[in-house]
Amino acid sequence: MKCETTSCKSESIVKKFPDKRIELEKYIESLPLTDNSSRNRGFLIQCLHKAQGIFGYLPEELQLFVADKLKLHLSEVYGVVSFYTFFTIVPKGRYVINVCTGTACFVKGADKILGEFKRYLNISEGETTGDMKFSIGCLRCVGACSLAPVVMVNDKVYGNVTTKMVPDILADCQDLKIGE
Repeated sequence: MKCETTSCKSESIVKKFPDKRIELEKYIESLPLTDNSSRNRGFLIQCLHKAQGIFGYLPEELQLFVADKLKLHLSEVYGVVSFYTFFTIVPKGRYVINVCTGTACFVKGADKILGEFKRYLNISEGETTGDMKFSIGCLRCVGACSLAPVVMVNDKVYGNVTTKMVPDILADCQDLKIGE
């Protein structure tokens, strides 16, 4: 039997990742929640950060799970998820590559670097490779203008990047630990 309802989808993701569900539930239960949804709304962003940290992204089923726990409407949760660019509703690759396209980086060739990553990975901005290894995106400014142009892979910063460095950065991903 195929599951069509939102609540059924919520149960399926929860069942699919029981260890992750338990970790998120313990976190949410540690918060001083009440029956007052207005008060609970103050915990929404931190719960979404935790949920995305655990699951990697925030599909509708997971948003509903958080909404239920905080006694909020799904639309309230989705409003926050869709407003903040940090949150994602689609899975990202193991290595998230972001090219800074702020003024200093752009002037020094960020668009060419982005193009080179797209060429090597054969994906466009905002996409993930089929093997779920790489995702590529842009950031407006990382605050490291003296290192322009800047590329970030997960939390690792590469400065003074040139198009010739792209293959080396991709090869370096083999040695990176997740979150590094």
